[in-house]
Amino acid sequence: MFSCVVGGCATNYRRNIYLMTLINLESISKQFDERPLLRGVTLGIERGERVGLVGVNGSGKTTLLRIAARAEQPDEGRVSVTRDARIAYQPQNPAMDGALTVLEQVFLGDTPEMRRLRAYEQTSAALAASPGDQQLQTKLSDLSAQLDAADGWQLENDARTILSRLGLDDLDAKTGTLSGGQRRRVAMAQTLIAPADLLILDEPTNHIDTDTVDWLEEFLRRTTAALLLVTHDRYFLERVVGRIVEVDNGRLFSYLGSYNRFLELKAERANSQVVEEARRQTILKRELAWLRQGAQARTTKQQARIDRIADIQSVERPVERGELDISVESRRLGKRVIELKHVDKALGGRQLVRDFSLEVARRDRIGIIGPNGQGKTTLLNMIAGRLTPDAGEIVVGETVQLAYYDQESAGLDENLRVIDYVKAGAELQRTGEGALITAAQMLQRFLFAPELHYSLIGKLSGGERRRLYLLRTLIEAPNVLILDEPTNDLDIQTLSVLEDYLDGFAGALITVSHDRYFLDRTAERILAFEHGAINTYPGGYSAYAERRSEREAAQAATAKAAPKTAAQTKAAEGKPRKLTFNEQRELKQLETRISKLEAEQASTETKLASAGGHQQLTQLSTELERLARELETSFERWATLAEIAEGG
Repeated sequence: MFSCVVGGCATNYRRNIYLMTLINLESISKQFDERPLLRGVTLGIERGERVGLVGVNGSGKTTLLRIAARAEQPDEGRVSVTRDARIAYQPQNPAMDGALTVLEQVFLGDTPEMRRLRAYEQTSAALAASPGDQQLQTKLSDLSAQLDAADGWQLENDARTILSRLGLDDLDAKTGTLSGGQRRRVAMAQTLIAPADLLILDEPTNHIDTDTVDWLEEFLRRTTAALLLVTHDRYFLERVVGRIVEVDNGRLFSYLGSYNRFLELKAERANSQVVEEARRQTILKRELAWLRQGAQARTTKQQARIDRIADIQSVERPVERGELDISVESRRLGKRVIELKHVDKALGGRQLVRDFSLEVARRDRIGIIGPNGQGKTTLLNMIAGRLTPDAGEIVVGETVQLAYYDQESAGLDENLRVIDYVKAGAELQRTGEGALITAAQMLQRFLFAPELHYSLIGKLSGGERRRLYLLRTLIEAPNVLILDEPTNDLDIQTLSVLEDYLDGFAGALITVSHDRYFLDRTAERILAFEHGAINTYPGGYSAYAERRSEREAAQAATAKAAPKTAAQTKAAEGKPRKLTFNEQRELKQLETRISKLEAEQASTETKLASAGGHQQLTQLSTELERLARELETSFERWATLAEIAEGG
């Protein structure tokens, strides 16, 4: 068994482990295909604690999450969960019944609340198809009464609000017709609305846009549930979690504090290990020198020194993990790079790009952001020559050698062996320093151990596949690099090295990303898809966000100073939609619900003011936080429905 806590005293935590711990993983070991991932690790999570799990791709992060969620069994060890504790788990690749609608999938949980809501939605849909069915009307009335009694409408309200914020507006769409990114957002909604004491999230920020990441970050900061999550988003880790657990060579290292604090403490631990190993080697050399002098009697004292040497030699040295080395040749780039002239593109009857012009210069650093489905990848595909614009022209310079790292890892054949895939790109590769190295040497530079070189690509972890695809992209020696969501499935260490490589990259870079940190590190101007247009902003993501906030504040002030009439609003928005029958009912229920919550909030505040003991203070404070959160969610949904009702 191995675990350690760095940067803080763990005594109280260990003393109260059986009183406060929500879930405890004890002496967990797991191995895949002769590869030991986890070796006797122990991890406990307390109620309300927020834990971020980090480590290089293939180190066992997802496996640890699956074991904690009891979706996978360890080879050794056990998982203990507090009685009646509820765990909600969002995997990276959620399994879904393609015949279910979005709303049915979201209400697929097995709690009594979910079963009642699922039955209500199914009965409501059946009644809409057969409005005269008396039996269905009676059943719907009974279910409505049950939901009223159990306060179940709040859960439905939360679900609709979360789905809306995740960009899922067609709740009747079959999940089988959704894209991979949409399915992940449905799975996220299903996880977030489930009544849970512990949320386990595997890369929750993948495949969602920057605005949604901001919303999710705030949602998780407000939740009272404990969190165990894997993410590569460093801003997200810094703002959401209070403890970082690193998976390193099959072991866990726990660091109390934010992501920045983790970096400081990890550096201290690394320095300490170096000093300790140097001291061990010094003692070992001295003892060996003494023994080699020979000619001394075989005394008990001498045997004790021999035993001491054996003990020193038997100490398990920390395995040094290699550093990813991105050092590849790039080609000379001429003055003309890429120019887009008045480009138009429509897909599926939607105009995605309209009259757009752009000139890409040498060493340009362009970041592209915007809501999902607005045309970001379409724009990249046109620049890369994979799509032809409907109108306009794209001119590419003669010296341009373009490499495209796309979301789908195009051409990554899971039936190929790792080394054969790399050799198909280049048997020999010239490094940035001018040296020629083999495909095997390049793989080792990208942290693929020799025993993995002849493995099938299909047996690699998702992150390892993306790292391999990155290697194959870069060995083409590009001078124009297009990256579409490069941070999806890459670990933080790989991202840090990639960012350093891009700092020195002599060519032009165009990247679509939702990772705010990555954009701040790599972009010098932002192209933002906004309200049907593509607008340009200087600087990285933070500079863009600041400018957008200033603009929105100015617009709000202008709107407040000169309010529109109802007729002007309708003329600007076109024919407004009306509330459905269910939405009308929901609006009335929300008004009642808000009044009830406000009364409960006032009562709880009064009790809190006169509370005596620490336990009562804690309980009332937690209850007040829950009420405030429910009120905010209810107000948000009420405002949305009220605005539609007024517009109609």
